[in-house]
Amino acid sequence: MPKAPRPSSDAAGHLAIFHPVCDAFALLLQPHAEVVLHDLATETVAYIANNFSRRALGEPSLLQEIDFRPEDRMIGPYEKVNWDGRRIKSISAVLRSPEGRPVGVLCINMDVSHIHAAIEMLSTFSGVATDQGKPTALFKDDWHERINEYVSGWTRRHGVAIADMTRMQKQQLVRELAQDGAFSGKHAAAYISRVLQMGRATVYNYLRDSGN
Repeated sequence: MPKAPRPSSDAAGHLAIFHPVCDAFALLLQPHAEVVLHDLATETVAYIANNFSRRALGEPSLLQEIDFRPEDRMIGPYEKVNWDGRRIKSISAVLRSPEGRPVGVLCINMDVSHIHAAIEMLSTFSGVATDQGKPTALFKDDWHERINEYVSGWTRRHGVAIADMTRMQKQQLVRELAQDGAFSGKHAAAYISRVLQMGRATVYNYLRDSGN
């Protein structure tokens, strides 16, 4: 990665020890991260690694935009918008001298626009328009689907996973499934036994005990 030109001012010289840190972060996260080093003595940009914000060395830092206070150690994470509209997630660390005096601010700007684009794409692929619903002809007699939804809702309401259900909980669920007509489908008992991870004979025993 080509390095940004180093500032020539003496005021920024004391921050030169942080340049490799800036380069390391930018190299590790390339091409998605920019690292900007601000000199608090002059309140200007002192160093930039992987510059995609089009900022220039020596321009005003404008640290008031991130609500900088000298007593801070860390600022953020916070969001910004790049010049080209990309969404940026940033965090800033206040750099101090051995005496504890704040001398600089190191800002890591992460381009997260590609992540948001991927989320939107996955959401589009996985979603179904609410006005479409399920095709009636396909799901009208799909008792598998109805059983799946029933069991999923039951376990969610009771806060338990199928693998962790007790014998009494399985008995209760089988009884409620029977009361709602889940066993009317052909081979429904076999399917429910597989869903609840138990033998078919056990399901029939639970049904008999419940009086169904």
